[in-house]
Amino acid sequence: MPDSSPEPDEATVDAVGKLVFALETVEQARGHLYAFHHLTGTADFALGDAVEGLRKAGHAEWAERIETELVGLNVLPDRWTFQVVEEYDDGYYQACRDLTRDVVDDLTDGRRHLHEERIKRRRRTEGRPGHEMGRPSSG
Repeated sequence: MPDSSPEPDEATVDAVGKLVFALETVEQARGHLYAFHHLTGTADFALGDAVEGLRKAGHAEWAERIETELVGLNVLPDRWTFQVVEEYDDGYYQACRDLTRDVVDDLTDGRRHLHEERIKRRRRTEGRPGHEMGRPSSG
């Protein structure tokens, strides 16, 4: 049975498209945050290797200072990067995802990329291989 709900107006589709774009940007930021988490952890283990190398090379004082002052140091007050990631995920990120999903469900019947779907409809060459419309935006 075909869906009888009316298509959203252009202003709604445009606004929801901007909201979805904002969420996609938050997703990218989250990826960078995870990269920061991984790189910081990798650096911490490399510092441990440097400490070991300095000790073997006879520089115990420098090794001790690096080991006690820098290895395992919080990146923010009381926080390692895993705590920053978890708090971001459970706070800002989750709120952005939840609100975006609720708006998309309500205003575009769950179709997250209706704006892009409409652009595709206008920009493709009808009947040309590789330009098929395909399935509609999720919903």
